[in-house]
Amino acid sequence: MDIKIPNLGEGADSGTVVSIFVKEGDRVAKDQTLVELENEKAVAPIPSTAAGVVMKVLVKVGDKVHVGQSIVSLDGVASGGPSTASAPSAPRPMVGAAPAGTVRHEYITPSVRKRARELGMDPLQYVQSRTADTVAAASVDFSKWGPVQKKAVSSLRQKIAQKMTESWTTIPHVTQFEEVDITSLMELRKKYVAAYEMKGVKLTLTSFILKACVSALKKHPVFNTSLDENTQEVVYKNYYHLGVAVDTEQGLIVPVLKDADKKDLVQISKELEELAEKTRSRKVSLDDLKGGTFTVSNLGGIGGSYFTPIINKPEVAILGVSKGKKTADGRLVMPIGVSYDHRVIDGADGARFIRTLAEALEQFPEKDVKI
Repeated sequence: MDIKIPNLGEGADSGTVVSIFVKEGDRVAKDQTLVELENEKAVAPIPSTAAGVVMKVLVKVGDKVHVGQSIVSLDGVASGGPSTASAPSAPRPMVGAAPAGTVRHEYITPSVRKRARELGMDPLQYVQSRTADTVAAASVDFSKWGPVQKKAVSSLRQKIAQKMTESWTTIPHVTQFEEVDITSLMELRKKYVAAYEMKGVKLTLTSFILKACVSALKKHPVFNTSLDENTQEVVYKNYYHLGVAVDTEQGLIVPVLKDADKKDLVQISKELEELAEKTRSRKVSLDDLKGGTFTVSNLGGIGGSYFTPIINKPEVAILGVSKGKKTADGRLVMPIGVSYDHRVIDGADGARFIRTLAEALEQFPEKDVKI
């Protein structure tokens, strides 16, 4: 029998093989992990649905595979369909994958059709224009001007590029800036950091920021929405799931801290640390990456004064945090920027929100820190 790729979750129909744990002749148990797939910025284990002996491994590291595709044959028993041992099923062609003139309508994904409609173009015409652009870019021989090195773009980096391009080209961004006086906040952190450590929890500035974001979002609920582009409705969410951008060796990944409004600073700090560790070790689940309502990107630990974060679609706003700096009079100020979707949020609302957020940090109540 053939072991096939199971349903990978909502909106996910493919992944890239990053690890293979079995070889021909191995005996495997039911639920034993056969391969790992990278999908939606997470690495997911694919278990065997039966016990038996591996007769053939039908994929290799780097293959893009789809739901329903066979990956391993067990016990030599023929599967219900034709064997894929000698010819693994080909992934569905993506934009630019087929030679010019050979793109067929059934290969055009819904997201591409949607983008074509937004540009007022026929989907086939749009795909062919993108294909021509891709071919033109690929035809440049940069080695004519000097030594070059080539490195394959990882599936994670491709996913990041795809999502950032979609967000930037479909959302009219506006970024509002502010400087926050965090002198008192950092003194408050210093006062309680040891007590938190006694509970095995790191009390970080990000924990305070997440708590303050909930407060600001409750006062300005339009920042906790999504725009349904099909129905032209603004969806107000009565839950607060905060995405936190995590810098990993593989690229930027945004796990989501669920129900932040229902958790105290200890719980937020503990879950934040656990999520970040799972993300960096690529153990974060697909569920951990979904459902966000507002995102925070904190680059303060690296440096820089200001930056304009790109909205994490389908959210309508994102907070960018930069490194704090001392003023001439000894205060510590932290630059922040909020990018928001101008289709949903007006400039005056952006100014009010960032001011509310600044005040929540500058006047952070000690009662919310005590344990």
